[in-house]
Amino acid sequence: MKKLLYIPVLLLLAACSSKPKDKKAELAALQKQQQEINAKVIKLQAELGTNDSAKIADVATMEVKTGSFTNYVQIQGKIDAQDNITAYPQSPGTITAIYVKPGQHVSQGQVLVQLDNNVMLQNIAQTEAQVSLNQTLYQRQKNLWDQKIGTEVQYLQAQTNLQSSKKALASLRQQANLYRITSPISGTIDQMDLKLGQVAQPGTTGIRIVNADVLKVKADVPESYAGSVGTGNTVQILVPDAKDSLTTKVTFAAKAIDPTSRSFAVEIKLPVRKTLRPNMTAIIKIADYSKSNAMVVPVKAVQKSEDGDYVFVNENGTAKRKAVKIGITYGGKSEVLSGLKVGEQLITEGAEDIEDGDKVKVLQSAN
Repeated sequence: MKKLLYIPVLLLLAACSSKPKDKKAELAALQKQQQEINAKVIKLQAELGTNDSAKIADVATMEVKTGSFTNYVQIQGKIDAQDNITAYPQSPGTITAIYVKPGQHVSQGQVLVQLDNNVMLQNIAQTEAQVSLNQTLYQRQKNLWDQKIGTEVQYLQAQTNLQSSKKALASLRQQANLYRITSPISGTIDQMDLKLGQVAQPGTTGIRIVNADVLKVKADVPESYAGSVGTGNTVQILVPDAKDSLTTKVTFAAKAIDPTSRSFAVEIKLPVRKTLRPNMTAIIKIADYSKSNAMVVPVKAVQKSEDGDYVFVNENGTAKRKAVKIGITYGGKSEVLSGLKVGEQLITEGAEDIEDGDKVKVLQSAN
């Protein structure tokens, strides 16, 4: 019986000792199969070109060329009349006549408003009578003197009285001119709020006259552009309200910097255009940098890193990273100062998804 009992125990121990040996063998067999499968997968990937290390990225390129590049300073300005003044009386007085109305065209020197000058006119009339009398006395005294009758003193006294009265008359007439408002320029009456019987005062009561045929744009440029913006710079002007635009030159740039705004004034004369009016808002783009043979690339093609800016170029289907030095950027384009050569194929689309040495496929190319 004891022998019979020992047999199952021995069988059980044998079975337990044999199981670990079977698992190790099974694991080894699976590992071998895995290696064989991986080798087949790599081989197939290489044959099909789907290996990650040989992945081909779709990109768009452009040929690097040189051309003109201009940077603009954009500011806001206002249209103003070259001749925009207010005519005032030079003496106080009551308005007795108004000869013009708003919107009317007037000429230089034209009388616009007359003030009360009755007292002055009476003085002028008296002086004119005195001049007439002195003229008669002088002529008679001269005739006598020519005949050697009378004395030279009488002749000279008559001559002096005549000259003095004429000067007094001229002075009164000049004073009479102060009692009216005249136009110093030719233009259009733009504003006038005067009434008959109103007392006009020098410097306070006047008529604004605008010569809308000669317009200009006035603007203030930040101090930081003092070294690049000046008289003669090309400027683009856009007037949104008039739906008009033009290209011209800066006609004046102030030398002094305003201490409050830290800016300097510029003016641009405008050609005659019926669409433009004083006080319209104008968008001004002043060219402060221009180069005829600049190497310009799209901003999106330039990438940044801790080492500096870089781009990718396509060399026979392979992406090559090139460090570049970037200058001024404007209007979505950057000037490349160094790092690229004319004729290279710059990658403009898809560059953010590739690395140096990646295979690329050009889907679109711009020459």
